[in-house]
Amino acid sequence: MKEKLELLKLLADETRLDILNILLKEDSYVEKIACDLSLTPATICYHLKKMEAAGVVNCSRSQFYMIYSLNREIFDKPLYELIKKDEELVDDEEKYKKGVLSGFFKYGRLTRIPTQRKKREIVLAEILKQFDPSRTYEEQEVNEIILRYHGDYCTIRREMIAFGMMTRHHETYKRVK
Repeated sequence: MKEKLELLKLLADETRLDILNILLKEDSYVEKIACDLSLTPATICYHLKKMEAAGVVNCSRSQFYMIYSLNREIFDKPLYELIKKDEELVDDEEKYKKGVLSGFFKYGRLTRIPTQRKKREIVLAEILKQFDPSRTYEEQEVNEIILRYHGDYCTIRREMIAFGMMTRHHETYKRVK
């Protein structure tokens, strides 16, 4: 519930809503958004960094620019999912997993990679859900999927292989578990 409240507070800002409306139309970069809104690039950068940390926007490099795009998964959910209280879990293991995930994920983005093995495995298993076990993936596809969650896609990809969650054969990857 705390994360949901933080997301609503994040969205309760006119400048951030203006930025979101621009990103709804197309991916963009700081200078263009600043020009469109008649604000300084520093102001736009400040808001985008807050939004990226919350998982509302994603950032990727394209030549000399950092391109920002909207994380549409957050906005595709119905409003009632955002405001309803989470149901209590009965199973202790599920409670533990939920606690680990809520501690390391913020608005669908991994804030840091856990150092404890058990917690790291839970986090990696959550990201692994995005991979279809019936198909193989090129390395670039794997990187793009992992980038939705965390910038250090190399470490996460390597850890998934080390935990036996994925296999690598030349430049292709396949989900095991």
